Amino acid sequence: MRTDTIPGPGADMPAGADETAAGTQRPAPASEAARYGVLRRLGPALKHDMVVNLQAVAMMSEVLGAKLERGVPSQSELQNSIARIHRLAREAVANCLKVVGWIEPAEDEVIGLREGVEESLALVRSNFNFRGFSLRTDLPANDLEVSRVLLRHLLLASLIHLTDAAQGAGEVLVRGEIAAGSVVLTLQFKDGGGGDAMPFEPGYRQLDWADVQALADAESVQLRREKDRIVIRLPRMVATTPLQIVPL
Repeated sequence: MRTDTIPGPGADMPAGADETAAGTQRPAPASEAARYGVLRRLGPALKHDMVVNLQAVAMMSEVLGAKLERGVPSQSELQNSIARIHRLAREAVANCLKVVGWIEPAEDEVIGLREGVEESLALVRSNFNFRGFSLRTDLPANDLEVSRVLLRHLLLASLIHLTDAAQGAGEVLVRGEIAAGSVVLTLQFKDGGGGDAMPFEPGYRQLDWADVQALADAESVQLRREKDRIVIRLPRMVATTPLQIVPL
C-alpha cells in the first residue's frame, strides 16, 4: 500500500513543483489585463473577420440546395457551384486561422513594418471611420522587420487609447521612421474641428494610459506620450523559427 506525505512548511519541494521556478516567468497581472482589454475591444472586428466568409459559404449552400429542389442542375453548373463553395470554405478557414493568431500568437513571428501596420489598421479602419476617426500612414520604404505581436498590441492599444481620450472626431496619423536599427512609430491625433465621435464600445471600459504602459513595460519597449501624440520604439527582430505551411 502506497502512502504520500505532504511536505511541511520548512521541507524542500521537489524540482518542478513550483510553477514559478527558475526558467518560468508569469506575465504581470497588469499586462495580462491590458492584453485582455485590447482583445475585448477588438472583439467585434475579429468576429466580423471570422464569420464573413462563413456566411458566404452558407448562402452559396442555400442557393445550391434551391437549385437541387427545382431539379437536377447540369453537371457544369453543379461543378461550378461546388468549386465556389470550396473556394469560400478555404478562405473561411484562412480567416479563422488569422483570428486565432490574434488570440494565441507566435511569440517570435516577425513582419515587415509596412505590412504589419497596414494589417493592424485594416482590422479597425471601418470601425474607426464609422465613429468619426480617419487613419493615415506615412511609412518608410525601408521595411524593417519587427515582432508581429509587439506591433499589434502596442499600435492598436495606443490607437484605441488616443481616440478614447479624444474630445471629438479627428484624424490619426501613424508615421514610421528607422533610427539606429529600430523602428520609431509616432501616432499623432489631430482634432477634426468639433465634430462628435461615437464611443468604441459603450458596454466596455476605455483603455487607459496605464494599460498601454503595462504592455510596453512587459516587453521592455520604450514608450512615451506627449499630449495628443504617442511615440513607440520597437527593436528590429529576426525570425528564429522556420516557415510553417498552414494546411487548408
